[in-house]
Amino acid sequence: MGEESSVLYEAGATARITINRPEKRNALNAIVIRALRDAFERAKQDPGVRVVVLTGSGDRAFCAGADLGGFTPDQSKLDQHALRGELVELLVEMDRLGKPIVARVNGHALAGGFGLLCACDHAIAVDEAGFGMPEINIGLWPYIISVVVRRVLPERTALELMMTGRRIDAAEALRLGVVNRVVPAAELDAAVEEVCSALGSKSPAVMRLGRDSFHASARMGFREALDYLHGQLALNLETEDAIEGVTAFLQKRSPEWKGR
Repeated sequence: MGEESSVLYEAGATARITINRPEKRNALNAIVIRALRDAFERAKQDPGVRVVVLTGSGDRAFCAGADLGGFTPDQSKLDQHALRGELVELLVEMDRLGKPIVARVNGHALAGGFGLLCACDHAIAVDEAGFGMPEINIGLWPYIISVVVRRVLPERTALELMMTGRRIDAAEALRLGVVNRVVPAAELDAAVEEVCSALGSKSPAVMRLGRDSFHASARMGFREALDYLHGQLALNLETEDAIEGVTAFLQKRSPEWKGR
């Protein structure tokens, strides 16, 4: 499948990014990851995009992880290492997007696909979806995605799933906080639209400041995080949207966000 069709992009206030390899359970390879990076960059640069939805094609898999047959014999080990680094850059770019990312989990989210899910800000899954990090079963370890997995799961639980390769169902994923909501497949799109509508109705300027500070402060020490967040609050209070929001509240009307 060519690069132009391995990932689909639909523009709009809610941009939709779809991994389009249903015959491979939407597995990741270098072409897909590069196309995902391009799609997220497109959404980031478009001022009309308020929310991004990430999903997979079909009804079997959100993303089944890395395409284990994705490397070619002519690639050196160094080249393969560099290509795997594309996933690192993708996760960094998702972290720094400045706009909320909603995972539309239409099927199984495994291995690298589980990592993509954990890199999103909100997740809604079908009740038949399965989740897990089965890399240990083939003599591998989910090294790169560990960073985003630890943001979502308690460390002991994350380590258990990595060590055992155990798959969990949607109900357990909901209980553990991996997903925010579980619905029947017929209700998935309506549920995603509902949360995107709610997120898209907020100030894009404050959403960007708040989301970025939430992720950045998680990587800091206690005092460093408090000082950083103190500064971010000062920036927030200087935005036009903050002034408009407080004014609208006092005037008992809906705010009109400018995104500034």
